Amino acid sequence: MQITHFGHACVLVDTGSARLLIDPGVLSDIDGVDGIDAVLLTHKHPDHVAPEKVRAVLARSPRAVLVAPGDMGDVMSGLPEHHSAEPDTTLKFGDTVVNVVGGRHATVHDTIPSCANLGYLVGGGAFFHPGDSFHEPAVDVEVLAVAIDGPWLKIAESIDYVRQLSPRVAIPIHEGETLDPAKYVGMMSNAVGGDVVRRLDRGSATHL
Repeated sequence: MQITHFGHACVLVDTGSARLLIDPGVLSDIDGVDGIDAVLLTHKHPDHVAPEKVRAVLARSPRAVLVAPGDMGDVMSGLPEHHSAEPDTTLKFGDTVVNVVGGRHATVHDTIPSCANLGYLVGGGAFFHPGDSFHEPAVDVEVLAVAIDGPWLKIAESIDYVRQLSPRVAIPIHEGETLDPAKYVGMMSNAVGGDVVRRLDRGSATHL
């Protein structure tokens, strides 16, 4: 498959039979992206969903399906009809199967309300985007999108997550609010070892 990182949590997964755009938020740049089969939203925070960007990509991809958790509320106002997904839901786009997993956003602090968070497992584990969580799927993961920065994590947790899932490739994401993402990528790469951690060039499709 081909993976394109459009900044922060937004990635395009092209399996050959489907083009899946995950989490086009305010920190991502998807201008001109089209030919999408599905837009998959992990949760309602603005860095994962920017309604104006979702509207634009859906206008360029009129057959695309919009999938989101059930608690998106006003975030979905003005957007086309969407499929409300829950954990353990199975979706299919072309020949590509997407299993919906997860449930809740990782805790930031016990004084800050949590929200639903879906993870999208593509092709039986060929690719996994966990949203803002450290959810561990029940299957092996080949390519993992792993957050490296955010108020809900520290880099040690992200490193341990990669070690636990032991993917063939770990793609650092969720870096849009840090001034020095290379620092965190380097720390993860050194701790995990080998050539597992691969930082993708923004906007460039990479075969993995």
